[in-house]
This record gives sequence, C-alpha cells and structure tokens, in this order.
Amino acid sequence: MSHPLRFILAFYFLLFSEFAQAQLYNAPTGARSMALGGASVTLSDVWALSNNPAGIAGVEHPSLGAFAHNRFTIQELTTVGLLAVYPSGKWGTVGLDVQRYGGELYNEQRLGIGVAHQLGQVRLGLKADVLQVRVKEWGSRKTVALSVGGQSEVIPGLTFGAHIYNLNQAKLAEFEDERVPTVMKIGLSYQAATKVLLVAEIEKELEADAAVKAGVEYQVIPALALRTGFNSGTRSATGGIEVKFKQFQIGYGLGAQSRLGVSNALSLVYQWGKQP
Repeated sequence: MSHPLRFILAFYFLLFSEFAQAQLYNAPTGARSMALGGASVTLSDVWALSNNPAGIAGVEHPSLGAFAHNRFTIQELTTVGLLAVYPSGKWGTVGLDVQRYGGELYNEQRLGIGVAHQLGQVRLGLKADVLQVRVKEWGSRKTVALSVGGQSEVIPGLTFGAHIYNLNQAKLAEFEDERVPTVMKIGLSYQAATKVLLVAEIEKELEADAAVKAGVEYQVIPALALRTGFNSGTRSATGGIEVKFKQFQIGYGLGAQSRLGVSNALSLVYQWGKQP
C-alpha cells in the first residue's frame, strides 16, 4: 500500500473509527441492533449473519433483509446492505452478506458467506468476509476476515452469546503490519416478561477500550415493537420502532451523539412461508 493511501486510512480511522464503525470494524447491522444500542450478540434474526452468525441458526424461514444506515447526516458515512438467510435443514442455515460503506473518495465493500448449526441448546456459526478498501486515485486492498460465534439458552429465557470477528487478524497492508480490527463481544439477553426483552453486552477491540451496550425491547402488540438503548463506545443514546405486516418487517433506528449529531437506520425484512 502506498504511503498516501496509508496516510488517508490512518487519518480516517483516527477521526472516525470511534463513531463511524464501518465494515472493517464490523459495525452492528440492522435497525433493530442500532435501536438496542448495538447489543445484538444474543439475537436471532437475519441481521445476526453480520452481528453473530450463530444467530441465523434460529431463523426458521428463508429471509431477505435490506438496510441503510447513515451516520450524522453525512452522505459519505452511509452503509447499505443486503443479507439473505436460508435454513437448509441437513446442511444447517446458510447466509449471504453484501454491504457497501463510504463515498466516491473512500469506500469499503464486504462480501460474506456464513453457516450455522443448532446443536441442542447451542448454536454455532462461522463466517468468512472478503473486505475491500478503496481510496480514489490510490487504489484498493482486499483481505479475508474469519469470524466465529456461539449462542446458548442457559436457562429458560436467559441466552448467552459470544462472537469473535476477524479471529485470523487479517492483514490490510504490509507497512507497519496494518490489520483489520479484531473485535470480541459477549453478552446476555433475558426475556423478563412476555413483552419485554433485555439485552446487554461488552465489546472489546484489541487496541481500544471496552464498550458497554444495553437495550430494552417492548412488544406492544405482536405487530409493533418499541426499543431503546445506549452504547458507551459511541457515547450515544438510541431508540427505534418496528412494524410487522404479513411477511414484512419494517424497522427504524435512531442514535443521538452529543458531539456529532444524529444517525438513522432503516431496514426491511421479508420472510418466505411465515404465517402473517
């Protein structure tokens, strides 16, 4: 990698890494995760393919999800993605993850493939992501990041989750041995009541302080859920709503950060074969 490219990447990460959280960092995916402060390591939905691949083992119907996440109303800090999950029975649940972050001058792309199995009370998942970083005029770099995750219902209603992203410490450039961040997450979720789900997790990137994330999901009626949370890493308060209509789920998430402003996430999920 040329020095100008490395300089731009270094500047970019110093300036935005704590708050922007792009593909290289494996930022929480989907409006549900954002509304819960990013605490999604124990959840089972189509977004789990990115948040913790073990969670897709709990998806019962083929699902397709699309999302857009804009940070601080800056166009260049926007992520868009398309995720698909297919429960194949014998071969476990498989998924495909395609995401793009950034603008014309700097952007990142992700193409990920994951697989997960349910073994009794335990779910295990593996994922491989091909990551590409491109800076206009200075070219691009590709690398592969491997991830592993697990979930288990410890007691009825209490679920434990853990996820390691980029366990192979994928190298991005030879200069100063620059690598994709390795991120570890552990967390718990508790179904405190029929309509109330509590989630919490700790996230640790190897070269950064640990972040605490937590949230509450309240199922007002089967077709409507309200969410709120916080994230100490991005120093933001979050909230959101989700509406279900037949096989569709439409979610919205909002994050407020005192220094940089508001972020928004919108997601749409379609599930084949699910009864309305």
